Order: sequence, then C-alpha cells, then structure tokens
Amino acid sequence: MSSATEESASAFKEMSFAEKQAERMKRLRTLHNARNEARTQNHQEVVAEEARNKLPPNYEAKRRQAEWLMDDQKKREETQSQGKDYDRVKLLNISATEAERLERKKKKKNPDQGFSTYEQATVRQYNRLVKNMPAADMEQYERQKQKYGDAFYGGPNVIIHGMHEDKKDAVDKMVNDLEGQIAKRGKYSRRRTHNDDADIDYINERNAKFNKKLERFYGEHTAEIKQNLERGTAI
Repeated sequence: MSSATEESASAFKEMSFAEKQAERMKRLRTLHNARNEARTQNHQEVVAEEARNKLPPNYEAKRRQAEWLMDDQKKREETQSQGKDYDRVKLLNISATEAERLERKKKKKNPDQGFSTYEQATVRQYNRLVKNMPAADMEQYERQKQKYGDAFYGGPNVIIHGMHEDKKDAVDKMVNDLEGQIAKRGKYSRRRTHNDDADIDYINERNAKFNKKLERFYGEHTAEIKQNLERGTAI
C-alpha cells in the first residue's frame, strides 16, 4: 500500500505544470459535482418533509385503509364474476382460530347499548355515517393532488375558492343521505312513562301537553293558589 502511494506521489512530481493544473481542476470539478448532488438531495428531502408535515396526522393510516378496501373490493368483484362466494373463499385462507376471532369481533362491533350521553350518541352517529361512506377513490385523489399542487392542502396564503367543482352525483348522494336522516328522525319518538296515579287535569292529549308546559314554566309561582283551590280555601 505504501509503495503504491509513493509511486503515485513520484508520478505526480514528474508531471508538468499543465498536467498538474489539469489534475487539480479535475478533482475540483468532482468535488463541485458532489456538492451540487448533495445540495439537490437535501433540497428534495426538505420539500418532501414539508409536504409530509402538511398532511393530516392520520394520513398514513387512512391511506393504508383505503388501499386495503380497494384491494378487497377488487378481489370481491373478481370472485363474484367467477360465481363464487367471496366470504367463503376468504375464510379458506385463514385459520379456524382467526375466523372465530373475527366472528366474535364482528358481533361486538356495534352493540346497541341504548342512550347514555349526548356525546356517545354523537360518536355512534358519526361512526355509522362513516361506515356507510363509499370507499375512497385513491386514483382520483392522486389526480387532484397533482392538479392543484400546493393548493391541494390549503394554507393561510392559498385561495382555493372556485378551484374545485362538486360533481352532481356527489351532491345527489349528500342530499339523499340528509333526506334519509330527516325521515328517520321524523319517525323517532322518545318513549315517556305514563303514571296511572297522576291527577287527570286534561280533556285530550293536546290539552295535557299544554298543561305540562304551564306547569313547567309557572308551577312554582302558582303552587299555593292551586293548593288553596283544592282545599276550597281560596280567597
């Protein structure tokens, strides 16, 4: 190793001034190209990191879930085109223990525990609406991301008004969903317990509701008058 170094050093000494200058310029260009390449890579990493920071916190999980749903839907369509039951074919590729675990999880997925709090009711409604949403179109997502660039994620200095136009079928789906919620809400009636021992001070259902409203707003102010009327000692 030392002999090779000595030979290269002696060969460099035997070079003329022009050859030495050319060798130095060659090394300088090599270092310059390496510096430019490192600068380009650093810039690309900075841009990629900035783009990742603009993404939602759960973007990767949602992307993996969307890819899995699209792949599962594709396999389901292929299996159905062959005239087979996709659920049965899918169970053939997993063990009995795993199938039993998935079945138990499926049964416990959405237990109806009744009303507890308004927060829990809101969470249940949100999960139900998300579950009924169609699978995300990742190809359309990527096309829109390429089309809008930095405006795709929005920001304090980005004007996105007028850049995106909702499709008619998407608007129709939203309207149908809202109309379905309104129709379902109209059929819902909160159960009220009936007290058979309560005094009957009404002549029909409408009058009973009106009397309850009066009692709710003016009951504490008219309690003494009502007691005097019942005792027959009213002035």
